[in-house]
Amino acid sequence: MSWITLKTTSIRWEAELMQQMLAAHNIPVRILDLGIACYFSSGSPAALQVHSEDQWTALLLLSPIEEEPIDTQEN
Repeated sequence: MSWITLKTTSIRWEAELMQQMLAAHNIPVRILDLGIACYFSSGSPAALQVHSEDQWTALLLLSPIEEEPIDTQEN
């Protein structure tokens, strides 16, 4: 089973937040530190990785919610 990088972040806590969101949906996740050692879990670039078969589900869960445009014209 191979791991693929889903997203990279410039701050580790952002990757940890995404990890918690995916773990709530039973998607295995791991975080790799890409830079210098982190200090109090922040300030370090990190990569979020998931199994290749979970890639599209994870991307869908982490994508922003699309909102319908509000029609401001009232007749």
